[in-house]
Amino acid sequence: MTIQLAKNYGFCFGVKRAIKIAEDNQSASTYGPLIHNSKEIDRLKNDFKVGLTEDFTSFKAGDKAIVRTHGIQKKELQELHKNDINVIDATCPYVTKPQEITQEMSEAGYDVIIFGDEKHPEIKGVKSYATYGARVVTSIEELKAMSLKEKIALVSQTTRKVEDYMEIANYLIPRYKEVRVFNTICNATFENQEAVKDISIISDVMIIIGGKNSSNTKQLFSIAKDNCNSSYHIEDENEIDFTWFKDKQSCGVSAGASTPDWIIQNVLNSIKDKINPKSS
Repeated sequence: MTIQLAKNYGFCFGVKRAIKIAEDNQSASTYGPLIHNSKEIDRLKNDFKVGLTEDFTSFKAGDKAIVRTHGIQKKELQELHKNDINVIDATCPYVTKPQEITQEMSEAGYDVIIFGDEKHPEIKGVKSYATYGARVVTSIEELKAMSLKEKIALVSQTTRKVEDYMEIANYLIPRYKEVRVFNTICNATFENQEAVKDISIISDVMIIIGGKNSSNTKQLFSIAKDNCNSSYHIEDENEIDFTWFKDKQSCGVSAGASTPDWIIQNVLNSIKDKINPKSS
C-alpha cells in the first residue's frame, strides 16, 4: 500500500501566526481556545505556560489576553480594552475581513446574511460587528423563510465549502434588486479543499487529521467522503483502526488548518510501522 499526502494540508497562515504570537507571550492566557486542536493547546500550556480562559471577565488590569484566531465579539474586545487589559490580537486576518465587511454593509443599509455555523466562535464574532443585526444561515430553506430587504450583503464563514456558498449566492442573486457577494473563504481553505478532492478521487482510503470541533477539518472530511467512501476523521494516531487498510492499495492523507506537523507525522509513522508500505 502507498501513502500519499495531499498537495496542501495542515497549518494555514493564520494558525502559524497565532502560534508564534502565543509562543512569544509566555504566561499570557488566550480567551477561548487559540485554535481548534486540543493537543497543540496542551503543548503551548506545557512548553510556554500559555493559559486558557473561557470567561473574558476573569482578566484583570495588566493581564495579557490573547485573542484567539477565530476572533471574539466586538463588545467583548471593547470591554477588554476598557478594563486596561493588555490585548494581544491573534485574530486571523481572513476573519477580520468579514468582520469589517459586516459592519460596513450593515451601516450602509444592507441586510447582512452570513453563511456559516451560528454556534461557531468565528461567526459569533462576525455577527457582532453588524451594527443593525445580521442573519446566519446554513441552507436555502432557511432563506426562504426570511423577509429580506432589496439590498443584501452576503459573507461566508472562512472555512466553508465553496460549492455550498455558491448555492446560497445563486439563490439570492435573481431574487433581489442588489446582492453583494463577498469572497470571505480564505485561500488556504480553497487550496486544501481542492487538494483533498484531487487525492480522494484516486485513493482507496482517506485519513483526515484534525480536531473534532474544527470546522475546516469537517469540510475536508465531507469532501473526502464524497469521493472516497472509506474516509475517516481522526484527531491523532491513537484513533487509527488498522482494519481500515485491509485490502487497500492506496491511502491519501490530509489535515485541517489547525493540525500541527508533529501530529501529522505521528499518524504517518503509525500507519507505516503497522502496514509497512512504501510511501510516496
